[in-house]
Amino acid sequence: MKFLEYTPLDRLNDFLSHVNFGERTIKGCLEAYSCKHTGTDKKMSLSLEHEILDYLGKSSDTDSSSPAEYLLSRSSRKTLIYLVLTLYHMYPDYDFSLVRAHEFFTEESWDSFKQIFETYMFEASKEWIETNGGNSLLETLYKALDEVVKLSECEIYSYNPDCDVDPFLEKGSIWSFNFFFYNRKLKRVVSFRFCCISNLVADGFLMDELCYEDEGEIFDDMDM
Repeated sequence: MKFLEYTPLDRLNDFLSHVNFGERTIKGCLEAYSCKHTGTDKKMSLSLEHEILDYLGKSSDTDSSSPAEYLLSRSSRKTLIYLVLTLYHMYPDYDFSLVRAHEFFTEESWDSFKQIFETYMFEASKEWIETNGGNSLLETLYKALDEVVKLSECEIYSYNPDCDVDPFLEKGSIWSFNFFFYNRKLKRVVSFRFCCISNLVADGFLMDELCYEDEGEIFDDMDM
């Protein structure tokens, strides 16, 4: 996997790096990768493939919607491996469990992504128009993604791990979404993660306030 630089993504990343709304901040980041193996990717890819096959050999689940059924297809296994490799390149110090990763990957449509984006990024979209004018934030995002991975040819996946194993979550996170736009023909993937963070928790104000309240309760019980 190789990180790819694209100016349209840079413009969006500059805006989404820190959209402050007082008590909360919305942040987002887009990263593009080539799926061609580099460095240790080939070795890691083979290791992931062996783990998948081992998992299939031990699985007795025949449900058509189960991980085992999905992974019987070599193309599906290849897609999963590319997405997991993308995660490893995004967070090289984090250990992603293969089976857990598969269970969290869900195929999406542009309409379902659009609905989530318009709901949770409503305030950021207003700020974008006020700052940049012209096309909406969603339209700008669509054009940028289309330029990099040709959306009409893309498969869209979401990644929704448990909170305790989510490398994307930051301190004070209120909500977080992670999407992957994968073009099989171009062998290219774009990751897009966006989240909302409580500034009170992130800055420690809420914790300080709670500590102060606890101390007050202690002194209330003391005879002065």
